[in-house]
Amino acid sequence: MNDLGTHSPLTHSPGRTHQQRLELLAQVAVRVGLNLSSGQELVMTAPLEAVDLARAIAAEAYRAGASLVTTLYSDDAATLARFRHAPDGSFDRATGWLFDGMAAAFKSGAARLAIAGDDPMLLSAQDPDKVARANRARSKAYLPALQLIAGFDINWTIVSAATPAWARSMFPDLAADAAVAKLWDAIFAASRIDTPDPVAAWKAHNANLATRTDFLNARRFAALHFQGPGTDLTVGLADGHEWVGGASTAKNGILCNPNIPTEEVFTTPHKLRVNGTARSTKPLSYQGTLIEDIAVRFQDGVIVEAHASKGENVLRQVLATDEGASRLGEVALVPASSPISASGLLFYSTLYDENAASHIALGQAYSKCFVGGDTMGEEELARRGANRSLIHIDWMIGSAAIDVDGIDADGASVPLMRKGEWV
Repeated sequence: MNDLGTHSPLTHSPGRTHQQRLELLAQVAVRVGLNLSSGQELVMTAPLEAVDLARAIAAEAYRAGASLVTTLYSDDAATLARFRHAPDGSFDRATGWLFDGMAAAFKSGAARLAIAGDDPMLLSAQDPDKVARANRARSKAYLPALQLIAGFDINWTIVSAATPAWARSMFPDLAADAAVAKLWDAIFAASRIDTPDPVAAWKAHNANLATRTDFLNARRFAALHFQGPGTDLTVGLADGHEWVGGASTAKNGILCNPNIPTEEVFTTPHKLRVNGTARSTKPLSYQGTLIEDIAVRFQDGVIVEAHASKGENVLRQVLATDEGASRLGEVALVPASSPISASGLLFYSTLYDENAASHIALGQAYSKCFVGGDTMGEEELARRGANRSLIHIDWMIGSAAIDVDGIDADGASVPLMRKGEWV
């Protein structure tokens, strides 16, 4: 029986105005997601349409004692203008100077907060080659900052804001205002804002996730085995791996929740010990393309066959990003009855959709998912099996039809999930 959820499926709890719920989300972002320290700087990114939430978070951050909040806004219209009018050679360039500045801020102690809400279909009609090149250039330029985030050098979190374009993708049959309102309801509910005390609800939820990670860490399984329709996958786990879920302590000593919402417990696979087949159970929305029915075969950690009924060319471009892009950097367990899954919604956002089902992630591993990982260098992490890549892309392989077993070092099998639910 699943005991991870502490609230009902995604329904609107009456009695609070939209502004009150927005301010509660800002409070959760700052007090739970970041656990911002007095005197700490905050670097925040957000789409233009999320300005109301960004302002609420900035105000809450200053109430928490932030010394400075810097918000960098993105503009979908300007991004489209680039793909429509910029010279071809420009798609191999990125704002390295900006990302170097962000990395410098993190090294000096700043926290990181991202507000997600961009149009998931923004680049769907653009040249896939230009999209791939731009993504590759950005990933390379962003790497100095990403390594500090992925390595949990700092406290960081991601929250979401409902934007018209995102809402239109999810609810194409609704009027624009109604679609945005429905998406806000889903965001607030998934983020536990519609509980009597959201901060207390997150404390209880984190305690439940900690119970799961404590059990998995005590067992020290050598591998996980996923089995169900189209999937027969053995994921060997990295040497000295550690399971993480909910709140985690960054290297700066601050306990934070990297994702709001979250329903997963996750760890690091060994980059050379993944074998078998896996089929996606939900579509992957990636840079304007919906990749559906992903089917891959792993051999000694690397994907040697990859297919998709839709978006296969984009999938292949992702896998060709670098040597580590076709290997795994994360494996996560999520019950099929999670509140996000129970909502029946496809969010077209990995932040949400990954919390509807167990999943794997291509690319970069997290050093946090190792015992003592916060003190390890890149060479030691690699020796233990950690993958390295410019990307980190989650896609779902769990469902109510998937069983998961833990495999001990001696090969003995222990049931963990049956039909998508914790045993």
